Amino acid sequence: MPDYLDRLSRFVCETRLENLESFTVDAAKSVVLDTIGAMLAGSRLPENVKLAQLAAKTGGQGPATLLGQPGSATAVFAALSNATAGVALEMDEGNRLGGGHAAIHVIPAALAVAEERGATGKEFLESVIAAYEVTSRIGTGTKVRKAVHSHGTWGTIGSAVATAKLMGFDGAHTTEAINVAASMSPANTWAPCIEGATIRNLYPGRSGFQGIMAAQLTLCGFTGLEDGPSDIYNTILGDSFDPEAVVQELGVPGAYRIQHNYFKLHACCLYNHPVLDGVQALQGREGFAADDVDRIRVEAPALATIMVDPEPANMLAAKFSLPYAVATAIVHNSTDITAFYPDRLQDPATLALAHRVDIVADPEMDLRRYDYPAARVAISLKDGRTLTEDVTAHHGDAENPASREELVAKFNFLAEDILGDEGAVQVAETVGYLDALENIRELTRLLKPS
Repeated sequence: MPDYLDRLSRFVCETRLENLESFTVDAAKSVVLDTIGAMLAGSRLPENVKLAQLAAKTGGQGPATLLGQPGSATAVFAALSNATAGVALEMDEGNRLGGGHAAIHVIPAALAVAEERGATGKEFLESVIAAYEVTSRIGTGTKVRKAVHSHGTWGTIGSAVATAKLMGFDGAHTTEAINVAASMSPANTWAPCIEGATIRNLYPGRSGFQGIMAAQLTLCGFTGLEDGPSDIYNTILGDSFDPEAVVQELGVPGAYRIQHNYFKLHACCLYNHPVLDGVQALQGREGFAADDVDRIRVEAPALATIMVDPEPANMLAAKFSLPYAVATAIVHNSTDITAFYPDRLQDPATLALAHRVDIVADPEMDLRRYDYPAARVAISLKDGRTLTEDVTAHHGDAENPASREELVAKFNFLAEDILGDEGAVQVAETVGYLDALENIRELTRLLKPS
């Protein structure tokens, strides 16, 4: 067994809340609440309503809650449905150190399996913290190929680890589950994001489904490669894989990835966030309007140069369009979920400004770095002035954190239409003492429509 896999598996088995700093546990609760909000809000999209109905029908009326929906399903189908809903509005958190979005690949599976097994809130939180850590660290070790989207890739391992933890796997079985899950990793690309093909939203749903299956297949006696992650992420989905980077500072207090995440306060792809912060900072200081703008130049990481369509085809594509996001932020002073609704995509003023936004790659920019700007914005006004702003850590990032009040307000905004005002407050309060719940169903019973 490779040493790094042994260390990861021992870490998973040994993760206990009583051995963790309170800040780590509190961070995990914030991530859980944020992810629940994203899943609830996304559950209302028409295709996700139908997916939940399919999950309830195909999943045989299992005990796992379909968030925001009246039905229930087995854990594998609940994870499929809930994770798909959770990514649909681009409000789920992420992690710059590991790349990708660990929580949406971990929490839907952990919640469904915990509910199916009647786990305690403490056991659920332990599985989330352990699986989030492993997921993010596998991401750190992987240099993905240019066209590969990190959604759904190593997330399958995260779902498998969460399941293994909740099912009480020992170290050897946990390693086996990781290796099996690695070979079940989906091969996903950025193209659907840019085109607006909503199959992209299935990426974390597939990870949740297949991660749970990977753990269950391990119990059936199926075996994986001796080093599944190195095989898949070094030769197929990635250009390289560094096992030493995966375990660097593993288990060190203060280094837990779940407390070094970012939360989204703009309803779009992360590559937009530093840019939008820069735009909003300039507009807030200078008070200019869209008609005052001649042209906008955005310097961003190289990958952002694929996100340049000024007239995105639909809501999903708009969330991956830097010109559209910048333009709607200036024209409407809005970047929440309503800014990307279909009725906003044909706004003439927004589209006119979007065509005056230029995206240029800075090869030194990398969202995993905090020693160099993540975005540079230059807004040229018709009066001859050019306004500039550099942003290294966007608001919501661990290095520029959102307040507890902001995160609760975000949750309420996303959840109130489904749960009602009082229901949203009750969920937030319950997550606050999640580790004291005797059964996770004390939380999940609150996640049905009011």
